Amino acid sequence: MKILIVDDQQLVLLSLEKLLSGLGYEVISTDNIIDAIAKYDIEKPNLVIVDINMSNLSNAESTNENGSGLEVVKYIKQIKKGNTPIMVLSGNTDEEVIIKGFDLGIDDYMKKPVSLSEISARVKRLIGSTIEKIPSEKPNSKERYIQNKCIGVVIPCYNEETRLSSAEFKSFVHKNLGYHLCFVNDGSKDNTLAVLYELTKGKEEYISVYDCEKNGGKAEAVRLGMLHLAKQNQFDYIGFLDADLSTNFDDFQDLADTIYNSKYKLVFGSRISRMGADITKQSARAIISKTINYIIRKILGMEINDTQCGAKIMTKEIIEKTFNEKFITKWVFDVEIFMRMKKIYGSAKTQELILEKPLNRWIHMDGSKLSFKDSIKIIGQIGQIALHYR
Repeated sequence: MKILIVDDQQLVLLSLEKLLSGLGYEVISTDNIIDAIAKYDIEKPNLVIVDINMSNLSNAESTNENGSGLEVVKYIKQIKKGNTPIMVLSGNTDEEVIIKGFDLGIDDYMKKPVSLSEISARVKRLIGSTIEKIPSEKPNSKERYIQNKCIGVVIPCYNEETRLSSAEFKSFVHKNLGYHLCFVNDGSKDNTLAVLYELTKGKEEYISVYDCEKNGGKAEAVRLGMLHLAKQNQFDYIGFLDADLSTNFDDFQDLADTIYNSKYKLVFGSRISRMGADITKQSARAIISKTINYIIRKILGMEINDTQCGAKIMTKEIIEKTFNEKFITKWVFDVEIFMRMKKIYGSAKTQELILEKPLNRWIHMDGSKLSFKDSIKIIGQIGQIALHYR
């Protein structure tokens, strides 16, 4: 039995292709509306799974449903008068859009995030199977989710051979099928690059390596990684995270959920000590951090408590406008992002576009590349920023 999948995000297509092929179905997939209509006519599938929030690539009458996925539904159900079951798999929660979909003739609607186990159950309910016995689901299939957005995460690495938690990274992308981790090797002198390539094995679509032969510092590693991912159309948001996972994936996903459900263009973690949060810093670093943060607030003219937390997520617009030029500092490039935003949007508008979100957990990890001496040098780098962006 044939299933046609229509989605403009490769991570979603890949996950559905693997799931449904493993269940014994023949899968045809496409990432655009024009090709979807053509393949429907040629392949005559038994089921169509389509996303709503896709780029409008056809000349058909535009819709008000925040995308053009319903054009496929309209073509099959109304123009062709077909009775092929259609399942919508989308992150769109607009009630009017959902009702519009059912009015056009869809047979099922699944809101992302959704587990692979639920998808397979609904597919079997709609069309059954032509084979005697469909292979059973793996025990952990209920824990594997297709997210409502696709997110790229840059992870800069310099001499991280002994600190990389390979199992934790692999477990995360195994369960969260809307994420892609891009490790940027910043000219490491140890065996980091080999460890990273080993990490990608079997997960090449979800984990990649961007290799910088020469060490350029964290700022340049993050900048190059962000620009690299921004070239790919499938990502809705792109962020960066420290390789030691001092900020863990749970908190990063909270940042992602926040930016997705809001008007903000940049959401960043804050290591503010508060009741119920597990924030652990070395005492000396805590004193220096408070001093640095005070100076930064005065230079920025914005009440940001923690610009330097290594967990941030943003839209492609922010990347395109603030990451094209090299940063002038090695460690406090985060401050430069805000300064560049102020220059582009103005101070008042910038504060409307950013959100500082307190973390639930942050642990100082041994082996930090930022020494006590470097922390003192940061004050000088902040002075450079003040002069450069005044």
